[in-house]
Formats: sequence, structure tokens, C-alpha cells
Amino acid sequence: MTDPTRSQRLRPSLRLSKAEAVLVFITLLWGGTFLLVHNVMSVSGPMFFVGLRFAAAAVFVALISWRSLAGVTLLELKAGMLIGITIMLGYGLQTMGLQTITSSQSAFITALYVPFVPLLQWVVLGRRPGLMPSLGICVAFLGLVLLAGPEAGAMHLSSGELITLVSAVAIAAEIILISRYAGKVDVRRVTVVQLATASLLSFMMMAPLQESLPAFSGLLVYSALGLGAMSAVIQVAMNWAQQSISPTRATLIYAGEPVWAGVFGRLAGERLPGMALVGAGLIVLAVVVSELKLQRRSRPEKQIEPSPCCEDKT
Repeated sequence: MTDPTRSQRLRPSLRLSKAEAVLVFITLLWGGTFLLVHNVMSVSGPMFFVGLRFAAAAVFVALISWRSLAGVTLLELKAGMLIGITIMLGYGLQTMGLQTITSSQSAFITALYVPFVPLLQWVVLGRRPGLMPSLGICVAFLGLVLLAGPEAGAMHLSSGELITLVSAVAIAAEIILISRYAGKVDVRRVTVVQLATASLLSFMMMAPLQESLPAFSGLLVYSALGLGAMSAVIQVAMNWAQQSISPTRATLIYAGEPVWAGVFGRLAGERLPGMALVGAGLIVLAVVVSELKLQRRSRPEKQIEPSPCCEDKT
């Protein structure tokens, strides 16, 4: 006779938990930021905008968590500064790339950070990726070839695409660092430190990159404030939600981010060639494949027939 409790447990559920619903919402927001940043690059340099954006984000988070800031620890300062460096590199390079490529291209190339995580762990930490992450890396490379060179079928990365590719590596490093310090630090305090670090470093990078201060623009100010608030919400929500959601489940939700970006880009008039769309689809597939786990089938236990003397005869 089938155990009803067991059958209910094996039945797949499509319902989202509160934390999962939050991640779906911020993924939609995240996808919309690419088009907005792409438009802002017409009135501002990339590093100034990134610095302004994360300065606003740091202020927003500090205002809602100021009571806990006095208890910041050395570990939280270290974690926040290291994560802040990767945020500056990831978002800074991504924003630089958006000066020359479309928001849709940027979003799909940025999504490569997911298969880059196991690859980076292999190169830096010596942890060899398993079968599914390795397959995801191969599928992602094929998708990048089609996305970057859809006409020739060979990878010819433009400067904007190459810079965005490097930004995906930096974002993969951010994910690894967040996972390393998760549960060891206060979410609000470390978020303020990482956002402030990213902002300060972005402003400091303006001099070596010979980036000048932009003229005052309403689009720049409103976009920086809006994205600052959005970045604050996204960072806090990610840190909060991933405490109760498995990395696999979270990554599957994040896989929708470039899709949302593509939808917004399409509505704004961006058009990708057919083969580039195939490549974009392969990148999303690679994101999903990279986080799938193969489960070995366990041998069914041999049922032992009860002896007649032990049978219930009632």
C-alpha cells in the first residue's frame, strides 16, 4: 500500500516560497537595469555613474540599518571590502561594455558568471568541476560563439563584448566570496561596507581611466538614485533570500535575468540576429545545466517476508 505522506513528498510543487518570490521579483528588476544603464551612458562616463549609483545604494542601506552599524567587526570589514572590489570590477566593466554593445548582448554575456563559478573555483582553489558544471561550461562557450559572431559562426569578440566577459568573471568571484562569508557576518553591515567600497573605488578609477566629470543631467541623477535604491534592495534581498534557498534553486531563478533583459531590450527596439538568439538561448541553458545535480539511483532494499509466527492475525 502506498504511503500517502511519501507520495505527497515526491509530488513536484510549482509554488514559490516567500524568499523565492522575492528573488523572481528582483531578477525582473535586475533585467531592466541593463537598458537603463545603456541609455545613461549617453550622458555620463561609466565609472562616475557606477560610483554615484553605489554611493546612493550605500546611503539607502545605511539609513535603514544605522542602528546595527556600530557593531561592525573586522571580519565584516574584510568581507565587505573584498566583495566591494569584485562589485566595482563587475559592474564597472559591465557598464563600460554597455557604451558599445546592446543591453541584450550585455545581459546574456553577463549571465556567463554562473558557469564561470565552478571554472574559477577550479583555477583558483583547485576544485575540479563535476560533469554537469563542465557540460554547462561547454554549452556556454558555444552560446558565446554564436552570440558574439552570429554571421561567421566564429567568436570575434568586440572590445565591449570582451570587457563584459571579464566583468562576468568578476561577478563569479563576487558570488564565491558571498558564499564564503555567508552566515559569518551581519547582512546589513557587510552590505553597507561592500557598497561603499565599490563606490569609492569607482570614483578613484576615474583618474587613471582619464574619465572627466559629466555635466549635470536629470537623466543621470534620477537614474543613479533609482538604480541606487534598486541595487540596495537587490543586494539585501539576495543576501537574505539565499540564507533559506539552495544555491541550485537560486541560480535557476537567476537564469531568468538575461531573459527579462532581452524582453526589455526588444520592447525598446533592440534586435539580435537569429543565430545570436540561439546563442543567447544556449547561455541560459548553460546556466541551468551548470547547477543540475546527477542523482545516483539507489538499489531497492530487499523486502523481508515476515515469518508466520510474527504475522498479525487479527
